[in-house]
Amino acid sequence: MASNFPTNSNQDIFEQDLRLAAIDIGSNALRLHISRVRFSEKESIPSFKRIEQVRFPLRLGTDVFSLSHKISPKNEEKFLQVMHVFKQVMEVFEVKDYMACATSAMREAKNGKELVERVKQEVGIPINIISGDMEAELINKSILSYVSTENFVHIDVGGGSTEVNIYHNLEKTDAHSFDMGSVRSITTDKKTATKEFIEKEDKNLKDWIQKAVKPFSTTVNAVGTGGNINKLYDLSKNSKSGKSLSIKEMERLYKELKKRNYQERIRDFGLNDDRADVILPATEIYLKVMKAAGIKEIIVPKVGLREGIIQHLFEKNNVFH
Repeated sequence: MASNFPTNSNQDIFEQDLRLAAIDIGSNALRLHISRVRFSEKESIPSFKRIEQVRFPLRLGTDVFSLSHKISPKNEEKFLQVMHVFKQVMEVFEVKDYMACATSAMREAKNGKELVERVKQEVGIPINIISGDMEAELINKSILSYVSTENFVHIDVGGGSTEVNIYHNLEKTDAHSFDMGSVRSITTDKKTATKEFIEKEDKNLKDWIQKAVKPFSTTVNAVGTGGNINKLYDLSKNSKSGKSLSIKEMERLYKELKKRNYQERIRDFGLNDDRADVILPATEIYLKVMKAAGIKEIIVPKVGLREGIIQHLFEKNNVFH
């Protein structure tokens, strides 16, 4: 969807400097990502460089995954304020095109569609409430260049859902979205907090994954996306060597995080306030998937939905061919 923002009138310069933006409306935070895409006849592939990123910790999932299942009036107003700011930042950077995507929290919010319409009318930003399948498809655009094996499992743990995608010979053969997420895990919805519900979801996850990877005759590897796996990688012993994150290292980090309370996690690990309470349930989900699939290590490319949106926009706006 094209924006109405001003663009460079000099076509030769513009073709060397295409500015695109992705707005990621998640369950734990709102993010704006602006990238500059450069391409010349001498280069075989375009270069993508992030030139600005804004993150605001508005936890929509706390509202939606609770008993009300609605975004509160207070957070509605904050949401609109942030969208106004995002629009201004995009105008300053002369963004050519952008796409705003909302995931699990907005999908499930009773007043999600009404809020999206309000943003469109009052701010002028159209928002796409995307399905789990579409979310996985966009993320897929950003991860394939980091994969060194033909068979792998892609795990994306968000605030409200977990997307698991199975790849054979670099082609997606199966996918499933589970109602398991880091923010959802710490909400007060009694239905999804019962021991019986959690055990049922765990069994569904394990059974589905084991069936999906059964045809693989070789060792299964994994690619992990999401803010929490990125932070785990930063905290790991492997972060400076560029190696994958092993399941043993993840379990070690999990134990270190779990033996500390919320404030101690912020102090000892330098976590943001809205990361310190969700990193534990997120790690638990990654470990559940990896153990069910017999995975020993996970690649953490530090890309995700935002980079996938940028790639999608580039393909749509590719003026270089």
